Amino acid sequence: MKYYSLRITMFVLIWVLFLSVPFVCAETAEEYFNSALTYANQSNFTQAISDCTKAIETNPKYADAYNVRGAVYEHQSNLSQAISDYTKAITINPNYAKAYCNRGGAYDKQGNFAQAILDLTKAIGIDPNDAASYNNLGVAYYVIKDYDKAWENVHKAEKLGYTVNPAFLVKLKKASVRDK
Repeated sequence: MKYYSLRITMFVLIWVLFLSVPFVCAETAEEYFNSALTYANQSNFTQAISDCTKAIETNPKYADAYNVRGAVYEHQSNLSQAISDYTKAITINPNYAKAYCNRGGAYDKQGNFAQAILDLTKAIGIDPNDAASYNNLGVAYYVIKDYDKAWENVHKAEKLGYTVNPAFLVKLKKASVRDK
């Protein structure tokens, strides 16, 4: 009887350990996300997308993971997928200025300047200190030949400490026929 009781106890212990292994080995959404950032910084974009996807599968409301995956897709020129991920991030967090800025940049690359201007303006409305959004808005206005608004936004970006691309400033000066 004692032998039988010992076998049951051992079986239960082994079973408990077996069941706990997946939880011990499973990574959290944040761990997948941090891994994705590392891979993205190393230009290993396939693995970055994979880890962002795992973070999203682990936590479907992880707006940052959608935003970063969108940025990686945008870097790979997969603009429709990037816009889709930015939109999902915005749906999860409607006050996510960086996702609006990123989606605005993707729309700009698609040639959809009206939508780019709307998104970049929204980003600035959420975070008036987002220098990158002012810079990108200046570029969008430049493309549609609204040079006064382009200069206005470039100046705001510079006042916030953003270093505007010197080649862009040369183009803006030439197109607008003014120095500032």
